[in-house]
Amino acid sequence: MTLLTRRTAVLTGIAAATQPSLSFAHPFVLPDRFLPQLVNTYRPDWIAGSVHVVPDDFFLYFMLEDGMAIRYGVGVGRDDLYEAGTFNVARKAEWPRWRPTNAMIRREPEKYARFADGVPGGPDNPLGARALYLYDDDGRDTYLRIHGTNEPRTIGFAVSNGCARLTNEHVIDLYERVQVGVKAHLYPKNRVELNDANVVCQGFSDQCITIV
Repeated sequence: MTLLTRRTAVLTGIAAATQPSLSFAHPFVLPDRFLPQLVNTYRPDWIAGSVHVVPDDFFLYFMLEDGMAIRYGVGVGRDDLYEAGTFNVARKAEWPRWRPTNAMIRREPEKYARFADGVPGGPDNPLGARALYLYDDDGRDTYLRIHGTNEPRTIGFAVSNGCARLTNEHVIDLYERVQVGVKAHLYPKNRVELNDANVVCQGFSDQCITIV
């Protein structure tokens, strides 16, 4: 496949993902910045096929080649529940079954105890249409997921119990692109670095200002 053909295929897929599906019809319209877009991250060190979640910007990047990526809007975990790190996409599921973690049940029994036996997959399931399961390097389930949601209003906000969420339309598009075994990088919130030249760099693009 030529570069032009590959680019056309990517753009066609993005266009399809931005069109609301009748099966997921909802009145809420996402801001344009959270729609899937082909972008240049200027990060050639981010490997093609990998996934990168930048929580302060509420963006997820699926990497292509030469620093290009498909960028999706996401919702992320609340400040005290968000977990940064590098994980492995160990498995994927369509219309996944969901069960709140034991920690969620202990933390909010009035909300989650009634779901202790699990919830079958379907439009009303909190994991939405698709899920990517994140494991650590020892093969242990972290209980972190990148998944769909039936609450599109939460995209662009830190409201979850730790997982990253996309609209159902967008997670279906992402699901088809991500391969089992790739790395998923969840970056820390409020990343700030101070180097020896008194320069502060913020954000994934390393845009800097000089302290005087």
